Amino acid sequence: MASASTAVRMLPDGGADDEERWLAEGIAGVQQNAFYMHRALDSNNLKDALKYSAQMLSELRTSRLSPHKYYELYMRAFDEMKKLEMFFREETRRGSCSVVDMYELVQHAGNVLPRLYLLCTVGSVYIKSKEAPAKDVLKDLVEMCRGIQHPLRGLFLRSYLSQISRDKLPDIGSEYEGDAETINDAVEFVLQNFIEMNKLWVRMQHLGPAREKEKRGKERNELRDLVGKNLHVLSQIEGVDLDMYKETVLPRILEQVVNCKDDLAQFYLMDCIIQVFPDEYHLQTLETLLNAFPQLQPSVDIKTVLSQLMDRLSNYAASSPEVLPEFLQVEAFAKFSNAIGKVIEAQPDMPVVGAVTLYVSLLTFTLRVHPDRLDYVDQVLGACVKKLSGKAKLEDSRATKQIVALLSAPLEKYSNIVTALELSNYPRVMDYLDNATTKVMAVVIIQSIMKNTTCISTSDKIEALFDLIKGLIKDMDGAQDDELDEEDFKEEQNSVARLIHMLHNDEPEEMLKILCTVQKHILQGGPKRLTFTVPSLVFSALKLVRRLQSQDGDVTGEDVPATPKKIFQILHQTIDALSCVPSPELALRLYLHCAEAANDCDLEPVAYEFFTQAFILYEEEIADSKAQITAIHLIIGTLQRMNIFGVENRDTLTHKTTGYSAKLLKKPDQCRAVYACSHLFWADDQDGIMDGERVLLCLKRALRIANAAQQMASATRGSSGSVTLFIEILNKYLYFFEKGIPQITNTVIQDLIELIRTEKQSDNSVADPSTEAFFSSTLRYIEFQKQKGGSIGEKYEQIKTSS
Repeated sequence: MASASTAVRMLPDGGADDEERWLAEGIAGVQQNAFYMHRALDSNNLKDALKYSAQMLSELRTSRLSPHKYYELYMRAFDEMKKLEMFFREETRRGSCSVVDMYELVQHAGNVLPRLYLLCTVGSVYIKSKEAPAKDVLKDLVEMCRGIQHPLRGLFLRSYLSQISRDKLPDIGSEYEGDAETINDAVEFVLQNFIEMNKLWVRMQHLGPAREKEKRGKERNELRDLVGKNLHVLSQIEGVDLDMYKETVLPRILEQVVNCKDDLAQFYLMDCIIQVFPDEYHLQTLETLLNAFPQLQPSVDIKTVLSQLMDRLSNYAASSPEVLPEFLQVEAFAKFSNAIGKVIEAQPDMPVVGAVTLYVSLLTFTLRVHPDRLDYVDQVLGACVKKLSGKAKLEDSRATKQIVALLSAPLEKYSNIVTALELSNYPRVMDYLDNATTKVMAVVIIQSIMKNTTCISTSDKIEALFDLIKGLIKDMDGAQDDELDEEDFKEEQNSVARLIHMLHNDEPEEMLKILCTVQKHILQGGPKRLTFTVPSLVFSALKLVRRLQSQDGDVTGEDVPATPKKIFQILHQTIDALSCVPSPELALRLYLHCAEAANDCDLEPVAYEFFTQAFILYEEEIADSKAQITAIHLIIGTLQRMNIFGVENRDTLTHKTTGYSAKLLKKPDQCRAVYACSHLFWADDQDGIMDGERVLLCLKRALRIANAAQQMASATRGSSGSVTLFIEILNKYLYFFEKGIPQITNTVIQDLIELIRTEKQSDNSVADPSTEAFFSSTLRYIEFQKQKGGSIGEKYEQIKTSS
């Protein structure tokens, strides 16, 4: 029976369709010859079985198929060879033919490729019979396979040899174990087969035209596991202990890896070494393994392989803490650091992202294995700075991402920014980030502080921290305003504002230094940031003031203990900076907060000065009518709570306040502000502030303004409008009536009730359900007070609510 492969090899080159046809014809040839082989096997005809099996295996001599298609053809033949092996085993068991004779017989096959496949198959039976030492048969087979030097055919042949021999190696504890030296023979067999397979695999890259180089690379990549399985077999040999691995196995493998000078093979095989052999072996042979990296081709992705090695060892340390002393004993950190330095030096064209990725992996390894060695961490950061030195800010997004990972690792490990602040090279690494990424990293730092509620308690640490987050607290060189997203900017500044509240020290003197440090930095941030950061600083300072309410005294010099006066000086300077924004409404609110705090500290001059500044802002800066209304009510509310002012100062401030109230643009706003001023002249808990005459004066003035508002409404709109203002004033009268102000009598209240009724019944009045409800509720309150009885009931008894 003629082989179908002859016809296949005569076909001209073609495309994918041709390859499918060649594969189909090859499979057909395998199946046809396998059919006749099975007939011979069934009839125990050894001669015909060998004949047809050789013809079947001749189909594997084709050079037309790609590795992927060749693999399909090989697997068809492989399945049939397993059946043939079973037949050979049965033949030797029956004694029809000795295994030695069969071993000689198959060597008479006409073509070398079928002959070697058959020889390997009989060799498997030969080893199984134990009629000859396994080491001798294996040595003979591995040498015989040198007869096939075609890369693809030779690779699959040796893969077949590896497959059928993996369970027949003379390993310790194996049934094929011989004398004490057989373990060396087993290792030598696998190593030799590995070396030859790798040579064939590498040689594939150099066959064919240069234009198909990329295609050949992809095809080779599909075959890599054929070579790598040898290393897996080596790792499974029981006799390969640490000493043998250190003295024989690893040096032989690395010698082949380095000498093959092929980037694909070097990358894959180094990865295999790391993956298949035990972690403890890597740790004890670290120097040998690392010395190979600088010798690899410049195009090899060393960073990935080295990173995988460091990740694997760091996981080993994390899962087995008892081995940590071994890491110190072998000086793992120093060796990795030295190896990375050599790799970077040996590859001057290595992209920045590659070098930084190596340092990220080294830092991750260090943080897992030596978390207590901050000097190691700083050393890694310093090495990264050295690599980046002389370069401008990074523009490569991948390198930038790795720098962020490098800087984030200590934050995630220590959960404490204070630890990171002790690393001298940390800010130096950040200097190489572009402005946008510097901001991102600053936000990461602040989020870490918030997440872990880290309290930063010294001014030195805060100086270092603000240097790290400078991208958020001031404009960076080269930053463009139009690049700034408003929402992002607000979120960034709000994060800085939250950070200020995390800066704390129980010692007043140190806390004052912290406040001065923060003030220095935020005042340099430009006007657009002040509205976010100044309030946080002010309230943080006011917290300190509350703690120091019992202290006073003049302050000169930086070293004088903290006092409220000194803090108020800082606050005055800080709030005054808002004038450049401008943000007068915010500044006014802050001045009033400070005035109230000064009141609690019995500092009348300071409180008066803050009120003065608030009034100046009101007069000169606040022009919007709505803002004026809000501001005047804030001033009234704050002034009403002040109890420190003497008669003269209080009269000045209340006079100003009532004057501003009466000058608001709209009459209803004037009315409400004026009757609110009545509270400035009567306070139950403050001695000397019970001026009923002026209370009544304010309320009467409010009534006049309300009446004027009614008249204006009638003149402009033809109706007098709502009487809500009168009802509001009535409620103020009732409040002060209950407080016992002599000038507020039941007659006055009765007259006001009648006035409201008259206004409601006038022809020009506009009915308003909410006003009706308000008035009815007020009258019900009066009736409720009557029903209480006692002194309250007597006071309200003479007020009539019914018409």
